[in-house]
Amino acid sequence: VLNWPSKQGPSIVVVVVVVVRVLVVVLVVEVVLVAVVVETVVDVAVVVDVLVEVLLLVVVVVVVVVLVVVDVVVVVVVIVVVLVEVLVVVVVVLVVVVVVKVVVVVLVVDVVMEVVVVVRVEVVLLVVVVVAVLVLVVLVVLLVVVDWLLVVLVVVVAVLVV
Repeated sequence: VLNWPSKQGPSIVVVVVVVVRVLVVVLVVEVVLVAVVVETVVDVAVVVDVLVEVLLLVVVVVVVVVLVVVDVVVVVVVIVVVLVEVLVVVVVVLVVVVVVKVVVVVLVVDVVMEVVVVVRVEVVLLVVVVVAVLVLVVLVVLLVVVDWLLVVLVVVVAVLVV
């Protein structure tokens, strides 16, 4: 039965064996291709996750820089107002700045936490985000303390000028 090639062509058994072997090879190749595609998708997901975390950290740094610029502007405004001796305006401006800072920081932290919940985060990246948020909170507390020290300084200078 297996004496192929013969004048009659291959037997049915030989054809079936060859077809089964080809199907097995095709199946193995498909499994390997699926595994490679899945691994590539996982690698891309990790890269996207890292990029999102870096973007979040950049947003936090930009917010802190903006808050520092606001402090510098407030100091300039305070100096001008003290020179003009309008103490009430200074106190109101400083209180408004402190309230705006607190609201901005709360909104930024809320957005960061919502994005972190949506995006899959590895342990290392989670630690980086938590540390960044803690640093942001400490900076905001320091900025609020500096603002209130400026209020006290304005009051003292106003009393000395008057």
